Amino acid sequence: MTGGDDRKDLGRRDPYLVTEQVGHLLRKAYQRHLAIFQSNASDPDLTSVQFVTLCALHDLGPSSQVELVKATSVDQATIRGIVERLKARGLIDLSRDEADGRKVVISLLPKGEAVLEQMYPQGHLISEKTMRRLNPAERVALLYLLRKIAEEDEQDS
Repeated sequence: MTGGDDRKDLGRRDPYLVTEQVGHLLRKAYQRHLAIFQSNASDPDLTSVQFVTLCALHDLGPSSQVELVKATSVDQATIRGIVERLKARGLIDLSRDEADGRKVVISLLPKGEAVLEQMYPQGHLISEKTMRRLNPAERVALLYLLRKIAEEDEQDS
């Protein structure tokens, strides 16, 4: 094929419509989910990423920042800020690892556990409201496909 043929092929492609692209639609869906989260959270000062971090600490127990990054899929710089805000609110505690004094261990405090207990029912409600337009089969399919996309991203990194 010659360069001229390549240009002809480009001319036959469908136009690029950003509003129809997967990234745009995922972002729009996520923005809608965040709005639902904020309007239904039992604690108006708790963000969805803070909630995920508290959930990870509840599930994992005391953890390092690296372990939280892995568990939450939140980048290192962002998790650092989240940890600072949760500590300032008295929801978590930071301490030095007994075996390795350089390692900081992050633990959930009783106040953080209480926030989680109030948020768990709201978390179910938030998920329900986010997917309310989907029938049961579409919900299963959506979650399956999102997991599949996320797994591929991890492999491609």
